[in-house]
Amino acid sequence: MTDDTRIASRAHHGPASAAAPAAPAAVHRRGRRRGLLVIAGLLLAALAAFVWSLSAGALPVSAADLLAALGGAGGSMETDIVRSLRLPRAVAAFACGGLLALAGALMQVLLRNPLADPYVLGISGGAAVGALAAIVTGATSGWIDAGAFAGALGATLLVFGLARGDGSWTQTRLLLTGVIVAAGCGAAVALMLSLAPEGRVKGMLFWLMGDASSVSQPWPALLLLAAGLVAALPFARELNLLARGEITARALGVRVGRLRGLVYGLGALLTAVAVTTVGSVGFVGLIVPHLVRLAIGNDQRLLLPAAALAGGVLLTAADTAARTVVAPIQLPVGVLTALIGVPVFLFLLARHPR
Repeated sequence: MTDDTRIASRAHHGPASAAAPAAPAAVHRRGRRRGLLVIAGLLLAALAAFVWSLSAGALPVSAADLLAALGGAGGSMETDIVRSLRLPRAVAAFACGGLLALAGALMQVLLRNPLADPYVLGISGGAAVGALAAIVTGATSGWIDAGAFAGALGATLLVFGLARGDGSWTQTRLLLTGVIVAAGCGAAVALMLSLAPEGRVKGMLFWLMGDASSVSQPWPALLLLAAGLVAALPFARELNLLARGEITARALGVRVGRLRGLVYGLGALLTAVAVTTVGSVGFVGLIVPHLVRLAIGNDQRLLLPAAALAGGVLLTAADTAARTVVAPIQLPVGVLTALIGVPVFLFLLARHPR
């Protein structure tokens, strides 16, 4: 090969080899742009779900009456229904759906298990034991909420304490401990249902299947959702590394033990507040992170806020359907989320068998 040929060859291949490293950056930009578009779409979906929730029901509310009610004007029946009944319920459903989806996304990274959800560590079972114990004793709604939160907190401490054992824990040990504690809580729930007075069994079953109709103070759950996102997003990069494996994360400087403790504590708190507010609502924390991951990838910086929005939209829409599909009868919202979640998960499993 002559010198002129070598020069021509370098001139021909040089730009292509120089442009090659830019390809991953371009792919990253496209993925980020797609994620932001999905989040923008979820914001619009959240607005639509709120409008549907506030306007639909046994007494339909027009757009003009809805704006007047939200603006604080008027004293009509429609205004009272929107502000006193439907608005707290819609906010509670959105907040708790977001809490469960965010907790599910965190748990799936923590345990590196696609079947992980907020309830897999026995938190829901502990909350159920506390709440049903309060219902059996005839406590008021405030004490029922306190019992549910105390039960969830107790189950969290029990699982984490047993899983640590000699001072360290693995994903498998934590998962198995949570399953065993959840089974014990399930036995306690069955015992209380068997011994409870007949007049209280229906309320206990509704709580177990999820019910947002009695929520009067939804704002703490909504504030916790915002605070949970603010607390989780600074660790998104470390979560991305942890999702690739513990060894990789440690090699890249991630303090895995501290990160696990933070993620577990935050996920447990989010789940405890959600279960305390609306009861046990299944499949939101399991299905929503998977669907969002299919849409925007596994970048936690985008996945966490998108999952919170998608979970809120799903539970708000499901709760609205629960009180309107067979009105005036109200269905437990957990029934509808299960009816939605089971076929969706089977579809995902068939589409992505690995």
